[in-house]
Amino acid sequence: MVNEIDSESLSDRLKDGEGVLLVDIRTPAEMGQGMIPDALQLPMHLIPMRMSELPKDRDVVLYCRSGARSYQACAYMMQQGYDRVLNLRGGIIAWARHGFPIETPSA
Repeated sequence: MVNEIDSESLSDRLKDGEGVLLVDIRTPAEMGQGMIPDALQLPMHLIPMRMSELPKDRDVVLYCRSGARSYQACAYMMQQGYDRVLNLRGGIIAWARHGFPIETPSA
């Protein structure tokens, strides 16, 4: 069972300065359309090769467009021993629908 967080809770945690690591697992083309500020860019297909870059001692929130791919990525990471991964329910679509900030990444 994958743990999930909704946009409002994530926004509150980011505002409170909780050490949450936000990871955008979409394709670079998708990221170019806008990202949640300060998110790490780590396309889903690179997670197995770059997972060691992600901390096990703090909460890591993965997100994609709708929450489906990030749910799968969370399940995979949990199988690899990460117990502090969270899926952003509804993905960046839900985040944007709530009016939370989105920025275009610098090239």
